[in-house]
Formats: sequence, C-alpha cells, structure tokens
Amino acid sequence: MIYLDYAATSPLKQPVLDAMMPYLTGKFGNPDSLHAFGREAAYAVTSARDRIAEILGVSPGDVYFTSGGTEADNWAVRRMGTGRALLSPIEHAAVLSALPLRGGKRGTVCTVSADGVVLPENLCGSFREDTGLVCVMAVNNETGCIQPIEEIAEYAHARGALLFSDCVQAAGTLKLSGVLRFADGISLSAHKIGGPKGVGALVVKKGAKLKPLLVGGEQERGIRGGTLNVAGIVGFAKALELSQQNREAFCAHTGMLRDAFEEKICSALGGGVKRDGVNRAPNLSHLTFEKGSEAFLNVLDLRGVAASGGAACSAHAALPSHVMLAMGRTPEEAKKGVRFSFGAETTKEEVLFAAQIIIKSAQ
Repeated sequence: MIYLDYAATSPLKQPVLDAMMPYLTGKFGNPDSLHAFGREAAYAVTSARDRIAEILGVSPGDVYFTSGGTEADNWAVRRMGTGRALLSPIEHAAVLSALPLRGGKRGTVCTVSADGVVLPENLCGSFREDTGLVCVMAVNNETGCIQPIEEIAEYAHARGALLFSDCVQAAGTLKLSGVLRFADGISLSAHKIGGPKGVGALVVKKGAKLKPLLVGGEQERGIRGGTLNVAGIVGFAKALELSQQNREAFCAHTGMLRDAFEEKICSALGGGVKRDGVNRAPNLSHLTFEKGSEAFLNVLDLRGVAASGGAACSAHAALPSHVMLAMGRTPEEAKKGVRFSFGAETTKEEVLFAAQIIIKSAQ
C-alpha cells in the first residue's frame, strides 16, 4: 500500500516518541498538582511552551495549548478580537462552521480567485466598518495554495482588524515565525508534522483580545480549562522543532516527488486531468480527473494507493468540495478532485508506481 495522504495525518516520528515516552510512563503527574510529581510535569510543559515560542518568535505567554487544530480554529473564530469576522470561503470546516457561534453580528465570507488564492481585493466587498477579525489560512489544506498573508495583514490592519491564519497545513513548509510577523494569531496541530494526535496550539500575540472558550479550570492563564496533555505537548514541541529545522529539505524532497508524479500523470492523461491551484506548497497535489467520481478513491484504495478527496474531517460527507466550489467549479466537477500529499518518508519509486495505478484507474 502506498500512502499519499500525509495532509490528513503523518506517522509519529521516532524522536518525538522518544521525547514523549517518559511522560507516558513514570512521569505521570498532573501539571497543576503542587507536589513533586506535579512540578515535574509542569516543568515539562513550561519547557515545551518556551521551545515552541522560541521557534515561532513569540512570547511563551502567547502560546495556548489545545486538543488540536479544530479547537484552536474554533477558539479563534468564536473568541478572538471584537466585532464581525470576515472569513475566506476556502477555510477549513473548523473555521467556517464556527462563524455562526461567534455571537453578535457574527460575520461574512468573502470570495476567492479561480486559482484558489485570496487577494486583498477579494476582501473589499465583504469588509464592514465593524469587522474586527479576518481569517485566511496560510496554506489551503486541499489545493496547497499559499496565501499572500503579508498583503492580507496589511489590508486588515489598515482597517483596524486582526488577522488569524490557520497554519495547520503550513507548519511543514512555511517558516512560521515569518507568518507571525504579520498575522496576529495562528493555529497548529501536531499530527500534521510527525507529532501525536490530539494536541495543538492557538498562538495569539499580545495585544490581540482573546476570551475563554473552555471554562472550568485555571489552566492556560485561566482562559482554557482542562488538564493539559503533558506527553502530547512534549511531543508537539519536538515535532515542531524537527519540522521547522528540516523545512527546506522537506520542501525540496516533496517538490521533486510532486513534479515527477504530476508530470507522469498529466503526460499520460492530457486533457483528462487538471492541476488545481497556483503557488502551491510542494507536498500537495490536487488533481481533478475528467472521469473522476465518488468511487474513484475506492478504486485507488483497492489498487493500493491511499489518497483523499479533501479534508479527512469531511471524508464521509460525500458532498462537493467547498474549496472547489468557491473556485468556481460546478458541483459535479467539485466531486472529481483528488488530493495527493507526500511526506519525508515517501520515495520517488512509490510516487511513480502510484502514478501508473492512477493513470490506469482514470482511463
């Protein structure tokens, strides 16, 4: 079986597991307990927070640990900033679905170009005087399109709004400290970068108003109740460190794989396949097949290729991709796309063999 669905989740890296193991076994204390066991766990959390903040170029007090990207996205949309929220239509469902829960006047959704890029001019028609938060993801999780965060931040800040950027899919390919030079907040999830599932972070820079989402405890400076996942947080810090250290090598490797993969498929199928998006992160390839269908992914699975039709969170919905619809595709076309994604472990031999299977399945 050839795994080409790293955008859904990635395997746990051995150095990450090694870092986590002490906190899965002997060092089991609750970090909020006042005895020695608790202090040991609290020190591990503090060290991880400090390391993450150093990597991101922010203060440790800007880092709030969550159960993953979905919670972080929800928290930002519902409780960050004031006034209306303005969302791009290609955001993850964790962002779009949170908008009705923002309260007050909630917000609006802007447009996107046919290439899948959100430009400042796309925001104009939806921006209101009371818009206080703009949400545009750094890398789209389906097409891989890298969004112009600097330009969008300039647009938002000039009008008194904050910018939140979902960086869950960006953490392996973009320099996150660079994103945070412009964005006021970002979300991250460990399992996309070789870390454990069930842990992530919302990073909100000082000066950006953030209200509690989960109450019932004094954890995370009193605005996110719940016992912290010590082992997960330690693993998250290690995974983020490795992903940012190895980012350039990862981009070079996956970019080479994607180019070889797409060249083989597009050469064989010609007009029967279309590359989706521009200025894409190198580890993602979204292709729309003329003869694609809802059953196409099942055929690939049976023939030994694991891929996806988009976000894993929406895999069971059997609905057209909202990202493709926003880019101007018809509902029928929006069901014919397949997302292939590559990891550091993926080999050229695997992608070329997978390409042969895909070509045969699409003819």
